[in-house]
Amino acid sequence: MKKFIVALVAATVLAGPIATAAQAQDWRNDRSRQVERHVDKRVDKRVHVDKKVVIHKQRWSKGHRATAAERRRMADVRDYRRYRLSAPPRGYKWVKVDNDYLMIGIATGVISSIIAAR
Repeated sequence: MKKFIVALVAATVLAGPIATAAQAQDWRNDRSRQVERHVDKRVDKRVHVDKKVVIHKQRWSKGHRATAAERRRMADVRDYRRYRLSAPPRGYKWVKVDNDYLMIGIATGVISSIIAAR
């Protein structure tokens, strides 16, 4: 009988903290659910800043020699009449860069004329 009472007391002593821990875990789960519900109702007040990269626009001038890298960015204008441009002389062509039309030498890349587009 003495052994039975000792075992019962030992079980009670060990079961107490286990039950308390289980209740505490349930309380934490309930609290986290309440916090999640509360977070969903909050208004997001973060500030978003969109950064834009501004590329320095090239200022073209007559006599400037366009490098190979610059010429790769240029789009050839084959239908120059559509843009009300004059016919380029032999050895020259019209190209469009940004919002400008340039007449450049095919072989040299030297700019001979500049027209700003509308």
